[in-house]
Amino acid sequence: MSAVALLGLLLLFFITSAVGVITGSNSLITVPVMFQFGIDEKVAVATNMFGLTFMAAGATIPFFRSRKLEINRLVPLIAVTLIGSALGAMLVGAIPNSGIRLIVSIAMLAIVAFTLFQNNGDGKGDELWRITTLGLAVTFFLAIYGGLYSGGYVTLLTAAFVAFMGMTYSGAIAATKLINVFSSLIATIVFMWQGLVDYRLGVLLAATMFVGAYAGAHFVTKMSETWLRRVFVATVILLAVKTLYDLV
Repeated sequence: MSAVALLGLLLLFFITSAVGVITGSNSLITVPVMFQFGIDEKVAVATNMFGLTFMAAGATIPFFRSRKLEINRLVPLIAVTLIGSALGAMLVGAIPNSGIRLIVSIAMLAIVAFTLFQNNGDGKGDELWRITTLGLAVTFFLAIYGGLYSGGYVTLLTAAFVAFMGMTYSGAIAATKLINVFSSLIATIVFMWQGLVDYRLGVLLAATMFVGAYAGAHFVTKMSETWLRRVFVATVILLAVKTLYDLV
């Protein structure tokens, strides 16, 4: 890979990391771009996941400082995420890319439609949310997908937390950042064990994504609930439509 191509790739990862703090779905852009640079598909997924671990860590720090995270209440969600993501990482290569994209697109549209007609995440306070059996089950199955590929994982998880557990959008965005640290980390460990991570490229991507996510999260902590909801829903709809269009 030439120096110019590498700089272009790093710039793309920085921008998607900063914006992705709100919207998620970084991997729907970054992984296909890595394919275009001639990187093996499995290596691209694994190396991207390596970078995502640092991106999630960078995004989580500002939320810790703003006291938007309730770690004790998130422990059950973290536990099922670790199990699900490890299983997902072991399944890499077993599902065709077209099948993954179709599942993601349908899930995005379904969850957006659900959240638009629910009176949840209205900003009344994150102390009102609670872990439900359905929310826990959805978290587990999404974790499997998160470990498998991660494209749209945080986006869907954010919507699920709002729809099924009554979190506000700001609370869900904060919670998913912490949970994504564990999801990406366990998946990365599995990929490292399988020998799929390109460490030379991964270190550069990790540093870039950490800085981008930290900067993006700093602004998110200052945004209103209304704007977070608008940006999130609009982005999910656009990503779902684009993915369906690519399939057609």
